[in-house]
Parts: sequence; structure tokens; C-alpha cells
Amino acid sequence: MKFGRSIGLFALAALATAAVATPRAAIADDTVTLSLTLKDHKFDPAEVHAPAGVPIEFHVKNQNGIVSEFESSDLHFEKIVPNGSEAVVHVRPQQPGRYNFFDDFHHETQGFLIVP
Repeated sequence: MKFGRSIGLFALAALATAAVATPRAAIADDTVTLSLTLKDHKFDPAEVHAPAGVPIEFHVKNQNGIVSEFESSDLHFEKIVPNGSEAVVHVRPQQPGRYNFFDDFHHETQGFLIVP
């Protein structure tokens, strides 16, 4: 009888693990993708919007003639983007607010993420 009970407990543990994994997959599907272009030392668009509580994925194309560093102290990331290339940055879900991002190599290049 102990053997049958062990199998039952194993099956129950496997189901519990699957139930915990399912919400994580659903969260990944809810990711908001935001596209930005760096050109003439400006972000286009300079302001992007994303809903609160949802993961964010920035796609940044660098059309400047030189390397840029897409960075945000507010959002806790930094990413080198070579000229003529695209970089992807994943950001955790945010609370409502206004979050600054910039090109760390050219501080006049500023933009904002708005989370209503």
C-alpha cells in the first residue's frame, strides 16, 4: 500500500508543479513590445506607453552613425546598441509612473516610458 500512496503523492506534486508553471507562461504572452529608433541623436518616438503590471520588451534600432548605449536608471538596465543594429531589452512589470531612458554616450538623447 505504501508504494501506491507514493505514486499518488508524486502525481499530486507533478500536478501542483504544472499549475504553478502555467501562470508564468501566461505572463510571457502578455509582454508588451515597444519599438524605438535612435536617429540623429533622438529617440523616435520620444515617449512610449505600456500598461502597469505587464512585462515590457524594448526593441531599439540604432540608425546613428556611431554606437549608442540605451540605458535607464529608473528601469535598471543598460544595453550597448552598435550602429546599424537592433537590441532587445526586457523590463519587469512597472507600477504607474514616468520612467526616463537615455543614450548614456549622448546624454541629450532622452525619452520616457509612461505607465498609466
